[in-house]
Amino acid sequence: MTDKLILLIHCPDREGLVASVTNVIRRFRGNVVDLDQHVDTERGVFFMRVAWNPATDDEAGVEEFQRAFVSEVAAPYAMQWRLQRASRRERMAVFVSKYSHCLYDLLARWESGEWDVEIPLIVSNHRDLEPVARRHGVRFEHVPVTAATKAGAERRQLELLREAGVDLVVLARYMQIVSPEFIAAMDGKVINIHHSFLPAFAGGQPYHAANARGVKIIGATSHYVTADLDAGPIIAQDVVTVSHKDSVEDMVRKGRDLEKIVLARAVYAHLMHQILVYDNRTVVFE
Repeated sequence: MTDKLILLIHCPDREGLVASVTNVIRRFRGNVVDLDQHVDTERGVFFMRVAWNPATDDEAGVEEFQRAFVSEVAAPYAMQWRLQRASRRERMAVFVSKYSHCLYDLLARWESGEWDVEIPLIVSNHRDLEPVARRHGVRFEHVPVTAATKAGAERRQLELLREAGVDLVVLARYMQIVSPEFIAAMDGKVINIHHSFLPAFAGGQPYHAANARGVKIIGATSHYVTADLDAGPIIAQDVVTVSHKDSVEDMVRKGRDLEKIVLARAVYAHLMHQILVYDNRTVVFE
């Protein structure tokens, strides 16, 4: 069996784009197994994800395809594109503080084989979750962070990520703001999860404030991290209803359950190469 290839594209919308892409794949005797496309009519932008089984997946054959694709399609249509091998296992580091619910969920999906991913490293600014990492056989690194030591701490974190060959960082309720320099060093491949009370209920006790106001829904948002705090391209969101019967503890429990699910959806979409980012928005193919 050859290794399935996945091509993600966005460019100005023009007639004949789908045919032009698939014609090159066909000429290289590729068999398309999945194709999804979307046109943002307001912005005039075309998006596509196409997966196919090539006739040969040796490096020389893939490089020959890429040269032909660039000269015949990508350059003439001014495309932004990337080509992925479906079988390549991403290496994911998890950053945590003291909350454990998202970490446990990510580790369970990895250990059960639900996700074809490697988790070589867990980084935390506290030692509380070190026993969890030890039980799961994952390297744990404690990197304390204060206002005075933040720059040095991030340099150490980036060293650890480079040593571990990490492709993706997941902030699984990591209660620190990462710097623009850190984000740039990871090429934007940093995913965060937080409750969706912002900006109405900011601060350290959002569930208490929301409960006092009698809210009827609570939510969670997972997004790529950018230099603008909590304003990066949104990957996944969801809500759950609450009522006057729910205590603060009930809302916290429901919120944490939702955070696990929403973060998992976002990470899975990234691992499956289903996401295209454009103009601080995402197109998430299913």
